[in-house]
Amino acid sequence: MDKTVNPHDKLFRKVWSDKAIATDFLQNYLPAKVRNHIDLNALKIAKDTFIEKELKEFYSDLLYTVDFQTGPGYVYLLFEHKSYADKLTPLQILEYMAQIWRLHLKQHPDTLLPPVIPLLLYHGRSKWKGRKFSDLMDEAGAVLPEYTPDFKYILLDLTQYSDREIKGVLLCRAVLLLFKHIHAPDFEDRLGAIFAMLNELKKSDNGFRYLEAIFRYVYSTINMSPDEIIEIAMRSMASDKGGLIMTAADRLRKEGYEQGVQQGIRQGVQDGLLEAIDLGLSLRFEDQSQMLMKIVSQINDIDRLRTIKEALKSVKDVSELRSMIEH
Repeated sequence: MDKTVNPHDKLFRKVWSDKAIATDFLQNYLPAKVRNHIDLNALKIAKDTFIEKELKEFYSDLLYTVDFQTGPGYVYLLFEHKSYADKLTPLQILEYMAQIWRLHLKQHPDTLLPPVIPLLLYHGRSKWKGRKFSDLMDEAGAVLPEYTPDFKYILLDLTQYSDREIKGVLLCRAVLLLFKHIHAPDFEDRLGAIFAMLNELKKSDNGFRYLEAIFRYVYSTINMSPDEIIEIAMRSMASDKGGLIMTAADRLRKEGYEQGVQQGIRQGVQDGLLEAIDLGLSLRFEDQSQMLMKIVSQINDIDRLRTIKEALKSVKDVSELRSMIEH
């Protein structure tokens, strides 16, 4: 099984893009003052994302359109999956809110700006500090508040919740517990209890899809083999009627085997090309072959290695070859 790139984002999007789960989550974690003004039955999940490419390793987001008593509006859910609290996140939230308003005006010109309720989900190791944008402002901002923006965001800091305080439908609770404990030194011990919660998944139509996603998340985040994860699942969940766990396990093992075969083939080709280039450099540019080979050995692109191998037959001098290698 290949490691998932950005596993926090993958699991977050799969779970919170489910309308029923998103509705239940907001019902449980929006303050009553906000919740009482929203018709969550009208919730829709937007496809838009507002996070810059270079920040996607640290943040995920989902935008929900909802109906307030006074008209349409938005709930913006930002998931911060750094292992520490970033004090500049409120500034990023403000930037994303501005983008949401611009998108709204593009789709609904000549209208007033609707509410955007920001909700921050955080599961780092340290406690989150602050809940207002003005927490970032210096003393001059406090003296002149009428000239500085300010807003509160709803904070869901999983480090401050006991396991019993985490609410919601079964799958939502299980994933929140995964996020909460993923950095804990005793995570493997806790994983069994989380899998035990997921017994009901085996009865649902989407059970396989979610169970597989959870397997991938754990494997890609923690130093555990697929077999170790599957063993904990089999030990913790009730009898595997319908073979749901084993189906997911066999699929992941098969992927891992096929991935290993492909990697082995690729590694063999790459090693062969490197040996051929090393020989060619020794024959044509003996004095500088070691220096050039140090550069070539850092290249993992097989097509590029093939090009260098062929070029060794025709390049006129070292400078021409080096230019090709380094570019």
